[in-house]
Amino acid sequence: MTIDQSLLFALIAAVLGLLVWGRWRYDLVAFAALMAALLLGLVPTEEAFSGFGHPATVIIAMVLIVSRGLSNSGVVEFIASRVASEQRSLSGHIGLMSGVSAALSAVMNNVAALALLMPVDMQAAAKAKRSPALSLMPLAFASILGGLITLIGTPPNIVVSAFRRDAMGEPFAMFDFAPVGLACAVAGVLFIALVGWRLIPGERTRNPGKELRQLDDYVSELRVPDDGKAAGRRLDSFDTEAEEAEVQILGLVRQGKRLPGLARGRTVAAGDSLVVEGGPEAIEKFAGALDLDYRESEAPEDSLKGEDLEIREAVVPDGSLAQGRSIGSLRLLRRYGVTLLGVSRQGRPVRDRLRHLVIEAGDVLLLLGPSDRIGEAMARLGGLPLASRGVTVLQRQKALPAVALFAAAVIAASFGLLSLDLALGCVVTLYVVLGIVPIRETYESIDWSVIVLLGALIPIGVAMETTGGTRLLAEWLLWMSWGQPAAVVLAALMVLVMALSAVLNNTATALITAPVAVDVARQLEVNADPFLMAVAVAASCAFLTPIGHKNNVLIMGPGGYRFGDYWRMGLPLEIIVLAVGVPAILLFWPL
Repeated sequence: MTIDQSLLFALIAAVLGLLVWGRWRYDLVAFAALMAALLLGLVPTEEAFSGFGHPATVIIAMVLIVSRGLSNSGVVEFIASRVASEQRSLSGHIGLMSGVSAALSAVMNNVAALALLMPVDMQAAAKAKRSPALSLMPLAFASILGGLITLIGTPPNIVVSAFRRDAMGEPFAMFDFAPVGLACAVAGVLFIALVGWRLIPGERTRNPGKELRQLDDYVSELRVPDDGKAAGRRLDSFDTEAEEAEVQILGLVRQGKRLPGLARGRTVAAGDSLVVEGGPEAIEKFAGALDLDYRESEAPEDSLKGEDLEIREAVVPDGSLAQGRSIGSLRLLRRYGVTLLGVSRQGRPVRDRLRHLVIEAGDVLLLLGPSDRIGEAMARLGGLPLASRGVTVLQRQKALPAVALFAAAVIAASFGLLSLDLALGCVVTLYVVLGIVPIRETYESIDWSVIVLLGALIPIGVAMETTGGTRLLAEWLLWMSWGQPAAVVLAALMVLVMALSAVLNNTATALITAPVAVDVARQLEVNADPFLMAVAVAASCAFLTPIGHKNNVLIMGPGGYRFGDYWRMGLPLEIIVLAVGVPAILLFWPL
């Protein structure tokens, strides 16, 4: 092993360790790794930022914008509103919603597809008086499976296709993934609808609350104003109002510090904050009964403005602006005219001081603000609403042009009339010109953390090849499966990639393992395509943990899931994908 190889392996090991640890965002880790590779001379200076102009990076960015256009035109909402019904059996509902989720994810970003279908699913669960935990995990897993079907369905497919172009002179086409991906998706959705949802832990599916949701209660702080009814009364004298509003008083905050115990015998003074727990409507009713305030401070600019106030719940996706920041640092009232009433984490109310709480991916935020500003604040923070607002189809007249333009791009790319990046670029341009995606939303649509991840790791992946690192990894894999047929090595590669994808971002997993797959095929003297296809399928199949895929994080709070809940349905699902995927790959992509 050369010095360069040793340094590169050490750097990649450090990256993997930091990504698994999760203390810093993966885009920051990847960019820091790129800087380290440049300082160590592993990546030439002139190639430092080549990854940001790589076709895979550009295509992923444009797919995200196209997904926003399909959403803005009302196409997805129209479909979703027609398939959700509380009258349908649970297995039938899960099967239909999973099928729709997989189909949508085949032609648009799977995170966007889940974000649009999740409120519909939760509304159906509320009407049917059952816990959304029964259907949210199947919906998320189906959206991941749907991405396997086409080139643009999921970033790993785009990464693998671009690597094939660099290594073999020609990328995978739009529907080259379809035979294998469709087989895996159909088998997976059938398992999810018939058996998988029954493997969700029973305690997640039972909810004794009135709303039959895991989001019934939040912990909130309500300020006592100078001229309010609460000032001068003992805290325990509020029991009647609390009982009528169905909230629980947990304590008292004075001068920024929580008083010890429940402080029930203390006299409440102006400027104090009452710590209460309850549902959104209950908290609002209690605040109204005692003239309590939602202000974060005594500063006049930190107060709610406007009479048309409403409460909304939003889940924090991985990579959003709010993730990793304290509530106090967001300054929601001053910047957006919106206040945060409470936070739910994994289905449980957070009892820490809200102002100092650091928001995590998967948290559910309870927001209060003017109806004309709260949506803007949620969008700026990157939060996704958990309830359909009934006004999502805003450009119904543009649905047909949106679908027609996208279909034309797919056809043109499929028949080789235009390259995929050029075809999608034309669609994005026309979407902006026609107003389907306003120019401001084009930038908001792009997940910049993924773009930075790709731009930073692609040069490192190239360095792995040029230093011979991928060849060493391929030799290690072949040594581990010494004497076995190529089909067994293919299956072993898929297992390895699935294991990595459980703890790493799936795009990073594809970037690291695609070069290894080609080197393995070369040393076995067989066709490299089945090994690349194995990487694409396995990298996307991240069902074992909530951190393996953004969709898994997205449902964690609304479904009230725990870290250890995912593998119960995820492990059998990965075994099914492996059992179906390996024969399908060998059938459609012979060695």
